[in-house]
Amino acid sequence: MNDINKPSLPSCVINCVVYDKDGKRHDITLDAISDVLAQDDGSFVWVGLYEPADAILEKLQEEFCLHDLAVEDAQHAHQRPKLEAYGNSIFVVMHTAQVVNERIVYGETHAFVGPRYLITVRHGASLSYAPVRERVEREPELLALGASYGLYAVLDFIVDNYRPIIDEFRDTADSLEQAIFTDTYNRETVTRLYELKRELSKMRLAVGPLQDVLTQLTRSQSALIPEEVRLYFRDVYDHALRVNEAIDTLREMLTTALSVNLSLVTLSQGEVVKRLGAWAALLAAPTLVASWYGMNFTHMPELDDTYAYPVLIGGVAVICGGLYWLFKRAKWL
Repeated sequence: MNDINKPSLPSCVINCVVYDKDGKRHDITLDAISDVLAQDDGSFVWVGLYEPADAILEKLQEEFCLHDLAVEDAQHAHQRPKLEAYGNSIFVVMHTAQVVNERIVYGETHAFVGPRYLITVRHGASLSYAPVRERVEREPELLALGASYGLYAVLDFIVDNYRPIIDEFRDTADSLEQAIFTDTYNRETVTRLYELKRELSKMRLAVGPLQDVLTQLTRSQSALIPEEVRLYFRDVYDHALRVNEAIDTLREMLTTALSVNLSLVTLSQGEVVKRLGAWAALLAAPTLVASWYGMNFTHMPELDDTYAYPVLIGGVAVICGGLYWLFKRAKWL
């Protein structure tokens, strides 16, 4: 197998390499793929693409004999996470996520896995898999397990990338919880709580189905997934399960926070209503007495009394004082 130094590749082709039976990397061109596959030497080809043109996918379909339906799915990046088997190959769809301006932006990665090839197709918001390749290339004895180990490395990278997002959202949720218990009502806090819960619900839709994909890979009896690699998929499944549980926990916390915020606002409004009612009652007593003396009656004996006016004022003061004491005792004031 002849190495080609820095082969000329289309811009959408991030890498096109072959790993020999010892796990060593050799760069090749797209046209050389069929020649490599023709040699039954235990090697496998890994092609990495980012939003490829249809012509590139058609070229790879010809080189690897990919199924038409799988290629059609890879051309249209609006798929749910899933695993499909096509003869002696499998097609896997995974959702990737990144935080941009406190919003989760999603992308997709489609993977074609065959006996001697791995094709990863990235769409939308997705980190480069160059660090993944660099990591696995430092473990050539594991790369010698074949293309399925490369698929494991990609899945592990995607799931591990969910963790920082969850941690960031957890910190945001903690700060919003503290803002809830302040003395003043803040509409922006409620809005952020709702937006955060909405983002987590979307993330749940990305992570949840991925667990089913990993379960299928873990239990697969296909020759494409050796027993040694299934153990690694089981580890990724465990990570995805913990991410999913963390998402559910955060969603429950945010739901509780929204309910608590509503309860606190209701209690605060109730306190205001009680204070207004207490002051209204205090004002109602002298208003009622004054309204009596505002009537034009001829016979009002108390008007002839010398001390009628001071007694009236004193009576009103006692009534208001009694009401104030009662409301104060009831903590309405």
